[in-house]
Amino acid sequence: MKDAMTSTYSFGEIKRRGLMLVLSSPSGAGKTTISRAILQSDPNVNMSISCTTRKKRPGEVAGVDYHFTSQEDFNLMINRGQFLEYAQVFGNMYGTPKEPVDLTLHAGGDVLFDIDWQGTQQLKEKAREDLVSVFILPPSSKELERRLIARAQDEDAEIKSRMAKAADEMSHWAEYDYVIVNNDISESVAKVRSILESERLKRRRQEGLSDFVKRLQDGL
Repeated sequence: MKDAMTSTYSFGEIKRRGLMLVLSSPSGAGKTTISRAILQSDPNVNMSISCTTRKKRPGEVAGVDYHFTSQEDFNLMINRGQFLEYAQVFGNMYGTPKEPVDLTLHAGGDVLFDIDWQGTQQLKEKAREDLVSVFILPPSSKELERRLIARAQDEDAEIKSRMAKAADEMSHWAEYDYVIVNNDISESVAKVRSILESERLKRRRQEGLSDFVKRLQDGL
């Protein structure tokens, strides 16, 4: 095997098409922590950097965490069809630029998405064969609230708003391919890695496999 994307044999080549791995959850359930662990441990996974109209939080880096943009520029990108998906969340707009994702998938790289159920539905409509969706649930509502308070990123009013929104977000769990209850972050990361490895082996993602098998059958 040459690398994670391409296997080279004596008479041909099997190239793997990349996949889109979506992690969704209510705020505070752990998807961002899991995403970071996957990115750090797997060089073939690339984070999809979304555009957003919300203000930058402490510690965030423009172009790394998000592409921070104005509402006007965001609307222009919508009109030009430059988003794979976009949605309004807590009064702010979020969207996934299409071009960098397409280029990565074609090269055999995987793209990780930290998006909500609205964005996942849009991706499913446009690219179902490339999509692998995972919903992360908290072990309890009390634990979810504790995590939101512990991360110290939001005001009390914002935490209450996120908790009120959590029930609606969790109602979409059945729309996902996989569901993980995040009791322990290490175990949850291991489960996502297992899902990723399994999905990479799906027959439909092995480009050139049909020709390879045909040559085997022909005795080559």
